[in-house]
Amino acid sequence: MCPNCRAFINASDKVCEYCGQQIGPRAIDLRLPDDFLGGLVPARRAATSLLLLVNVGVYLATVAVSMKAGHDGAFMNLDPRTLILFGGMYREGLYAGDWWRVLTAGYLHGGILHIGMNMWALMDIGPQVEELYGTARMVAIWTVGTALGFYLSYVFGTRLSIGASAGLFGLIGAMIAVGVLHRTAMAQAIKAAYVRMAVYGIVIGLLGFLPIDNAAHIGGLAGGFGAAWLAGLEQRDGGARDRMWRIIGGVCVALTLVCFVLMGLSVSR
Repeated sequence: MCPNCRAFINASDKVCEYCGQQIGPRAIDLRLPDDFLGGLVPARRAATSLLLLVNVGVYLATVAVSMKAGHDGAFMNLDPRTLILFGGMYREGLYAGDWWRVLTAGYLHGGILHIGMNMWALMDIGPQVEELYGTARMVAIWTVGTALGFYLSYVFGTRLSIGASAGLFGLIGAMIAVGVLHRTAMAQAIKAAYVRMAVYGIVIGLLGFLPIDNAAHIGGLAGGFGAAWLAGLEQRDGGARDRMWRIIGGVCVALTLVCFVLMGLSVSR
């Protein structure tokens, strides 16, 4: 239906044939873009779904390599040598010029429990961040959180650090930023819930019950908050700001791919 003259027109029409009114995209099309890969990856959760697939794929690859090297229990607990080989963060690696480890480390996990907990958290938090910020901004938030988290891990001298939790804390930081960007009661409630989540995570790490890299978590939290504060929420109007963040998101994807290529070259040596 034409929004101007209320005449019935085709959904694909760009101009009303009765009154000449320009027809913009339907609101439902702005909210529900087409799915990817024939519906395999839902568009509303594209970044979340792809991050899940990449993390699981990398985990299976590391398990296969570790088992080939003779570590029969690799599926439950990977050996440190394989994790370093596939881009785990450790000081000597950055000293040697392996800067790409600040991103590749975020896609490695030490065992089935480690990846299971992180992917569960990703499936819980990821769709919420993607709904508010959009796919491109979420990719940027994840990338910045991961990179800053593992850079701080390097600065504070963690011997070997891996895991998606730096990126996850980046997503938590982005949800906290919602309450800074907006002063509504809903935004403040979101901020309060995620501040509690961040505090619980950091306190558990400080208590030392689990081998948690607090530097990576704090760096991820700061990086995600900063990226989200700069990005703002997605407008879905095709404006210049959204176009700019789509470019930034694409650059983050390209940079991550470059890091994986460099990791692959290192593994093949």
